[in-house]
Amino acid sequence: MPARPGRDFLYCEFVVETETVKGSFPVYVTSDDLDHWQEALGVLAGNRFVSWLNSGRTVQFKIKPVSPGVIAVLVHDGPSSQVTVSLPLFPATGWIDDQRARLE
Repeated sequence: MPARPGRDFLYCEFVVETETVKGSFPVYVTSDDLDHWQEALGVLAGNRFVSWLNSGRTVQFKIKPVSPGVIAVLVHDGPSSQVTVSLPLFPATGWIDDQRARLE
């Protein structure tokens, strides 16, 4: 059975914006994707590298903690534009717990 909007997946838009780059990536996120994100958050909490949404059907994220308070994020839009953007992010303290709460 094909996926039904609002029932089998969520329609999302990931937005990347820096001083030199601005892009958005429409994505359908499944419950399996959200389960993988929950697992990824556990890995990130252990200060280790993760790759998320790497099925090849949508944009892919690679996230690497590089120092306390800094993560490197690589976004690759393989299925459509082939664009890759890499940028440092400085997430607020507790961002992993915030993400976990949003999943609930």
